[in-house]
Amino acid sequence: MTTANIWQQFKALIPEGGRVVATITANNGNGTSQAELRNGSVITVKGESVAGGLKAFIQGGEIKGTAPDLAQYEVEV
Repeated sequence: MTTANIWQQFKALIPEGGRVVATITANNGNGTSQAELRNGSVITVKGESVAGGLKAFIQGGEIKGTAPDLAQYEVEV
């Protein structure tokens, strides 16, 4: 069934959950990996497609792909 609500149509275009960049610290060998977030937190995520030491896109607790290793800046406004 197609909805006529334009807001619902717009929301359907946006993927659920936020995407973060994390550094993979280890592949666990059981289909999961350890990832370190920018704030220093370590989380366990699904997937082992990115090698340790590289950055990865994490969405919904799962590795979505390799992220580029770009410089990071923090600016206060």
